[in-house]
Amino acid sequence: MNALKTNLPRRSARQRARLASLGLLLLAAVPAARAQAVIEGQVTLAAAPAAPPPGQRYQNPAGGAIPPPEPPAAIVYLAGKFPEPATPPRVQLPQKNFRFATEVLPVRKGTTIEFPNDDDFYHNVFSYSKPKRFDLGRYLKTEKPPGQLFDQPGVVRLYCEIHEHMRCTVLVLDTPHFTKTDVAGKFRLTQLPAGTYTLTAWLGEKIIREQKVELHDGQTLRVDFPAP
Repeated sequence: MNALKTNLPRRSARQRARLASLGLLLLAAVPAARAQAVIEGQVTLAAAPAAPPPGQRYQNPAGGAIPPPEPPAAIVYLAGKFPEPATPPRVQLPQKNFRFATEVLPVRKGTTIEFPNDDDFYHNVFSYSKPKRFDLGRYLKTEKPPGQLFDQPGVVRLYCEIHEHMRCTVLVLDTPHFTKTDVAGKFRLTQLPAGTYTLTAWLGEKIIREQKVELHDGQTLRVDFPAP
């Protein structure tokens, strides 16, 4: 059987060379994926706070003593100009065993926080802090109060109107790059863009440490915050 003939023109060696060169140019025009920077280090933390004294004021109405305070920790964040998120963040801060799920919560500006009640008793979360003032009123676990938008940077102190030992600090940050240290003060920030920034360790409203950092693609930078 004779081989089938096609009417498609065959490319010359010169045409094939031109196409190959064009392919190389297109590949060169596509930017290579950048390996983003990492910062890791350790913050010298303050001494652990004393547990509340025993007494009726600190008793769990369901039985048992209120758990002791969380171990000290710092919030470490990278300050700079970053693009806004495509979708506004939304997180939950539950109340369980007559305490907030955490005593310090860092969030990005524009985050909506929900406050579910996981206890079998009433709670009433409120704040008089300037960046965010609100009062959810008393509600049970079967009720869902509206989420609260935290759209102003700063420190927001949360309380429960019924249980005065319940407290939480919300640190509203104008950056997506933040983390909470472990109990030893160690931290690690990943996927950081190259540039010059201020790295901040927040240990409280009166204890803030800062260092200037310059980041390069693919770099792992060590930054420690010793005690002053």
